[in-house]
Amino acid sequence: MSSAATPSGLEAVRQQAQLAFAASGAELSMGSLDGLPWSAGQLQALDVGDARVCRRLDSGLTAQVFELQEGDRRWTLKRARPRALVQNVDGQTSFLNEVQRRIDLTALKARDGGAARWAAIVDTQYASYRRGLILSPWIDGEHVREWNERRLVQLLETVCALWTEGLFEWDLCNGNILDDGQQLRLFDFGYMYRFDPRRHFNSAGHGTDVPLFHPAERFETRNHSGHLLVLERSAGTAAALQAFRLEKTVALQAYGRMREEIGRRGATAQVLEWLDGIIGRWREGLRAGGEALYFAEQWRSHVLDLDDDLRGRSCTPMTLGRADWLLDTLQHHFDALRACNALFWDDERRTQAELLARYREQRARAENHQLT
Repeated sequence: MSSAATPSGLEAVRQQAQLAFAASGAELSMGSLDGLPWSAGQLQALDVGDARVCRRLDSGLTAQVFELQEGDRRWTLKRARPRALVQNVDGQTSFLNEVQRRIDLTALKARDGGAARWAAIVDTQYASYRRGLILSPWIDGEHVREWNERRLVQLLETVCALWTEGLFEWDLCNGNILDDGQQLRLFDFGYMYRFDPRRHFNSAGHGTDVPLFHPAERFETRNHSGHLLVLERSAGTAAALQAFRLEKTVALQAYGRMREEIGRRGATAQVLEWLDGIIGRWREGLRAGGEALYFAEQWRSHVLDLDDDLRGRSCTPMTLGRADWLLDTLQHHFDALRACNALFWDDERRTQAELLARYREQRARAENHQLT
């Protein structure tokens, strides 16, 4: 969207506000570097070879990440890239958005009982938008490769609690989640946006006109569906279906609590009916064995993530794997797709041949937009 465009909907209003703030020259910062051996200017200049720099990680699309050592303490320094590698408005303003959310999340953690309630959210020592700096305690942990019940509970309870606080996390990809063996941690908030959960479903569109998106969907689309895709290939569909049932069972419990909480906070009938519809669909699907629900949810997740990667021109080999799954499913299970109402966004009006042509074209585009 152009900065001169007339805003329409939550997304457009947010993007215009972010672009206006970026152009204003105003600073946004929080926290302090008092007691630490670095000034903001020194953090901006640090690089590999400096005594306190343990390593630099360049995989981030918005920022470079440094592991710093200061005495017996380690720190994570996120330093904004001059230009984000995701080539759209949300990508270009994601560092500003992250500083805004760090302020919001620090306020949540400062409430009574907040440290325990938000244990999955990383602390923030210092952040400055104009200097392009975010400094946090280092997290010892690994990216999650297998989703057991403890990890699922911690993740889904956290994102559902964030939803009730009016914070919608869009990018629950594997690279944004760490686990130390006891506690799962979220540490990247460049695509977490504000909305009103008493009146809206999410931060897309006008808040209620894109009901497809919700916290569990974001986890499934950006993360768990890829895990299930790998599991299908390595251990078979039965193993993937078993893992899917576990995730949906945990999600059902988290959504029951989320629905109860937002009801107490005065949610509209429209919001409550929307949540009841999701919960009822999951319960019915699991009672029937989960196969049809698995098929529909995987289709949705692969379509959405492929679309997201293409829009951001940030495709990976996983993007191609998702496209291949869609094409194989269209080729061999088209009637089953229709039977479980998996098709959406005008795909339900297309023929099998039209859909094959559509997703072959999208796969070709994904090949052209592979990140290097």
